[in-house]
Amino acid sequence: MWQFDYLWVLLLLPLPWLAYRYLGVYQLTRSSVRVPFFAAMNRAVSPQPGTAVASGGRWQLLLNLLVWTLIVAACARPVWVEQAIEHQQPIRDMMLAIDISQSMQTQDYTDASGARTDRLTAVKGVVRDFIAQRKDDRIGLIVFGTGAYPQAPFTLDHASLAMLLDEVGIGMAGPNTALGDAIGLSIKLFEKAGEQEKVLILLTDGNDTGSAITPDHAAQLARQRGIKVHTIGIGDPQASGEAKVDLATLQHIASSTGGRFFRADDRQALQAVYTTLDQITPHQVKTLSHQPKRDLFWLPLGAALLLLLVSHGVAALSAWLLQREAPTTGAGG
Repeated sequence: MWQFDYLWVLLLLPLPWLAYRYLGVYQLTRSSVRVPFFAAMNRAVSPQPGTAVASGGRWQLLLNLLVWTLIVAACARPVWVEQAIEHQQPIRDMMLAIDISQSMQTQDYTDASGARTDRLTAVKGVVRDFIAQRKDDRIGLIVFGTGAYPQAPFTLDHASLAMLLDEVGIGMAGPNTALGDAIGLSIKLFEKAGEQEKVLILLTDGNDTGSAITPDHAAQLARQRGIKVHTIGIGDPQASGEAKVDLATLQHIASSTGGRFFRADDRQALQAVYTTLDQITPHQVKTLSHQPKRDLFWLPLGAALLLLLVSHGVAALSAWLLQREAPTTGAGG
């Protein structure tokens, strides 16, 4: 549909009538010579004085009013409003922090066919499905072992994120578990993100053995910056050394940041964890709408210029024809 963006400009339409009605007639005062025989001279030149002027004045008045109307319409900026274009923008940034320490090679999980597989392979399969379901979230990936490293920044390109996830291998970040450093790195990456909601999903099967920042301190910093941390423990709490998962620490991290703690003893439990995460962190997007406009002011403006061009052309042609006929009329008389 079309509309006027500056509809108030149309209030200027009666301006010529107001000027004619309330402004005085402009008169130009000049020196003149009084000629006693002016009337006889005027009759000799034009037998019916004033007829042509009166006739031309009427159509000239209508033409001027029409041109004025078209110019005012052009100034009111007529536009054609096209169909609205909607764009959905995510309002959540989600970071996945995955433990790839040496203990993740323990084969106490099963794949979809029931065959025994290591923990990291089982985690990759479930995380890949989880990423595919979070199409409206910007997701990043951190891997950690002895140190924590960003594997992928926040992105909506989930296909590339899945490829980077496939390239992760056990022990690539060292054999130990730097749990606090993983949270600290996530905080740094979230500082560059501008979305309102920030969620960290922390998955580990070991206890912290060498972080530069303790997990408790890192959790306090995350809470201060509005980052919600969900923790998933997949280790054996009865194990010893680095293979033992510190469930108490994971529970404290989750509760202090407003997140949830989960235990995932096998693939089915891990799948249930991500199903629950889908329920407690539903998709949220912000819809941006934009209606493109095409300017149409050139149509009335072009019509006004065309009318003026045609009218002046007709007037010039009429004057030229009258000049050609004038000698013929005088010769015949």
